[in-house]
Amino acid sequence: MSISSSRVPLGIACITSGIFCLTVSDTLAKWLGHMYSPMQILFLRGGLAAIVLLGLAAAAGGRQALQTMHPGIHLLRGALNVAAAYCFYLSLTMLPQAEATAIAFSAPFFVTIISVLFLKEKVALGGWLALCIGFAGVVLVARPDPGHVQWAALLPLATALAYAVMMTTARYIKAQESMLTMMLYLALGQAVFAGPLSVPVWQPIQSEHLLGFVGIALFSTLGLGLISQAFRVAPASIVAPFDYSGLIWATLFGWLVWHEIPTSWFYMGALLIAGSGIYVALFHERSEKTPS
Repeated sequence: MSISSSRVPLGIACITSGIFCLTVSDTLAKWLGHMYSPMQILFLRGGLAAIVLLGLAAAAGGRQALQTMHPGIHLLRGALNVAAAYCFYLSLTMLPQAEATAIAFSAPFFVTIISVLFLKEKVALGGWLALCIGFAGVVLVARPDPGHVQWAALLPLATALAYAVMMTTARYIKAQESMLTMMLYLALGQAVFAGPLSVPVWQPIQSEHLLGFVGIALFSTLGLGLISQAFRVAPASIVAPFDYSGLIWATLFGWLVWHEIPTSWFYMGALLIAGSGIYVALFHERSEKTPS
């Protein structure tokens, strides 16, 4: 599948905007996570988003917006979305947040491997090197302590793998299918899978938390929709490193909301993360213009 280099900036803009939206959603989920179970948060996230998206679909295209040629892929993506989010939320109850986040940021490695094995994309040595440098930056920021590694570390690793598969499956959805349709079925799939599992752990919702749940639904769905679009319009191996921008946003929100002060390790790691992403974009542009 040939993708024009002119669409690479669009893919980068989509994934960075999507990651920002997910960070907002995660910040709200961290707040509500002290009072509600992860599965209840996931069900309400999907259910509320589905209601909003159904309204938008009715206004935009009616039944046409509900039509899809890929029901199986959407069902798979819904299940993967629930698995990825639940594993990550659960890992935060067992591991330090920095360690869980660092492990979860191994997703670009899985995305790149999957894109090479199944999407037949070509990744130059410079691209692999940039991925490694970006992950090294994540390690510098998170500084996980090897002495505390335990079986729970498999949870964010499972998050990374499920997330990578979910994002790369977007490339199998035809371009004629709108982003609105993709977002709608992702939300519906999440509600379908998380609904029955949330029943045993359900807690009454306090009125002051309603806006928080609505915010999680809107920002998470928009974020996943934008990220999925990024993998549709640009090569997965190109946009994947920009997933690391989420660590920068998470640190900023941590400072603004939770009063967490970044250390010097953060600035060193952030430089590597940003540098690796910029290098991948520039290297791709050069390789596209170089005659073969």
